[in-house]
Amino acid sequence: MFPEYRDLITQLKTTDSHFLIVYDKHNELDQKIRNMESGIEPATHLVIEALKKEKLALKDELYQILRKTAA
Repeated sequence: MFPEYRDLITQLKTTDSHFLIVYDKHNELDQKIRNMESGIEPATHLVIEALKKEKLALKDELYQILRKTAA
């Protein structure tokens, strides 16, 4: 995710607690969605779509933090 910000992500994960919380939540949702899509965890299509939307919102928030910090 955001390879152009790899160094900044590493820095923010240790210096910005809000960034770390959002980053971890995004990764947890990503894993949960993968588990559901592969059948490891049961879920309906609607549940998966809702989680994908939540994950996308978190990704947008992360990107905004990265852009603001890099500026």
